[in-house]
Amino acid sequence: MLAGCEQREQRPTIDLSKRIDESQIRYQVDLNSHQPATLLFGFDLRDSPQEDARQYLPFLDYLSRTTGYTFKLHFTAPSSTTAEELGTGVVQFAAIGASAYLQAHERYQVVPLVRGLNIQGRATYRSVLVTRPDSKIERVSDLHGKRMAFGRPNSTQGHLIPRIILKEYGLELRDLAAYEYTSSHRECVDLVISGRYDVCGMQDVMGRTLATQGLVKIIHTSDDFPSSGIAANAAVPPELLDQVSAALLDFDPLERDAASLYHWDKTEMPRGFVRAAEQDYDALRHWSIEFGILSPKNREAPAP
Repeated sequence: MLAGCEQREQRPTIDLSKRIDESQIRYQVDLNSHQPATLLFGFDLRDSPQEDARQYLPFLDYLSRTTGYTFKLHFTAPSSTTAEELGTGVVQFAAIGASAYLQAHERYQVVPLVRGLNIQGRATYRSVLVTRPDSKIERVSDLHGKRMAFGRPNSTQGHLIPRIILKEYGLELRDLAAYEYTSSHRECVDLVISGRYDVCGMQDVMGRTLATQGLVKIIHTSDDFPSSGIAANAAVPPELLDQVSAALLDFDPLERDAASLYHWDKTEMPRGFVRAAEQDYDALRHWSIEFGILSPKNREAPAP
């Protein structure tokens, strides 16, 4: 579904025959209407489109029941990104990583609502670098001259944090024998498992699961960084932002709302959400400017 920087021949597919037509995509939310508004919800691809949809659809049912609005899942077009579609109003809300959020905020002033709480109850996540179990690669310093796969260029756990790890060990992209961007964490790690690439930077939850299954070996775990969250298009009315934010903060995936969810423990917000603020992203903003992902106009962001 979501294309990376470089197109690959085999992509996961999903039946989009039931998507709403283009005339329904862009509209103004009318809070005074007697008919419940339909709100489109986008997301950054993590696993396969099918698996991600199974996780998000029950969650959107919760938001629909709680707010009185109808939330529908929207799949990002291959020629676009979640950040772009959120910023331009194709979708009104989106689950989005910190790096993609920073880009959407810089360009479109999207509004941060909440960040996900991990299993320890902290609004942070990590990246892991993984290789094959039989690989001789044991540490980050071994990656000089090796082939590395990343997630999408705007992925936090799949690209930005792995770049930070390399930098902390004195490595640049030019020090790698080859590197490639992929469309998801699943595709990234599949390149390693298949032997086409030596190492992958990816989501920590999925990486640990695969390591437990004996499919990969983790050679490095990053420091904590601000977790993925949910953001809104800048044109969404404040009253609606307040309603949706309240529903998100009240979401209880461990107890009250657990029965209706699907593998929510494998997401980046297994314990629900905490309110987000723009300053939460200062350290990642600094690194994004350092790597040329964001423009230098934000140089006042403090160093990590």
